[in-house]
Amino acid sequence: MSEMTTSERRGYQQICGANGVIMAIACDQRGGIRKLLAATPEEEAKITDGMLGDTKADVVRYLASHAPCILLDAVCAVPRVVDEGVLPRDVALLIGLDASGYDTDANGYWLSRLTPGLTARRVRELGGTGGKIMVYLRSDRPEANRHNMAIIEQCIADFAREDLLLVVEFLTYALPGEDKAAYAEKFPSLIEGGTRLCLDAGAKVLKLPYPGSEESCAAITAMCGSVPWSVLSAGVDHETFLGQVEIAMANGAAGVIAGRALWKDCVSLDRDRQRELLVSRAVPRLRQIQAVLDRYPRTGAAA
Repeated sequence: MSEMTTSERRGYQQICGANGVIMAIACDQRGGIRKLLAATPEEEAKITDGMLGDTKADVVRYLASHAPCILLDAVCAVPRVVDEGVLPRDVALLIGLDASGYDTDANGYWLSRLTPGLTARRVRELGGTGGKIMVYLRSDRPEANRHNMAIIEQCIADFAREDLLLVVEFLTYALPGEDKAAYAEKFPSLIEGGTRLCLDAGAKVLKLPYPGSEESCAAITAMCGSVPWSVLSAGVDHETFLGQVEIAMANGAAGVIAGRALWKDCVSLDRDRQRELLVSRAVPRLRQIQAVLDRYPRTGAAA
């Protein structure tokens, strides 16, 4: 397994709470948030990066002080939240490297993209504690992953040269024409297989979809060894996510990087309404997640 350097470990400690558990608020999405803010593609197209930045600034303003870390993008959110003093000085900052969306090839495989010019050195210049890269993987189709695994390997090497923390995330997807039931049955093995690909590439911290069961969580923990893995929310409802977090943590997960399950029904182009919902709805949800994490404190070198 790939061990963290002292510098990487320091960054890792900063994205964890006092309990040694990862707790990061994810708000690096762009296309996904536009869909939440608009009812039609035409309305989505009218939402500028500046408007999206307003939404993200509010998420930072009203939620970030309640968590050790926030994950943001460098297109709409950073450096704005730093330069305007919105991000609290004691909250760690992960910066997402992946561009919004994906391309597809002739076989229907999803090809991930990087945000242009966003290197490890640039993440450091923007005040980042570390970076996060997300790609799409189909671990059962080696030919589907060459492009995206090359991105992961490129980013791991780049962040190693800069000696900066990198969180590696992957999502999986159904192929064109694939039966929904067959895909759902295969999903746990796709998450386990994708985890192995990322570990073999040298990932030191992982952000993973909930793999579906206690058994799969335990299998991933055993596979990861000393490499900590956090569970993402994938847009499920809050109560469902709480249950997933409980199971993941009970079976060895190192924490949570939570996004839409936390704030997806709180964002609005009406800034007053947005503020009201973030404070009255998202903050209590965040505290509920933290209450689960507090039942599974982590000690030792990684923490």
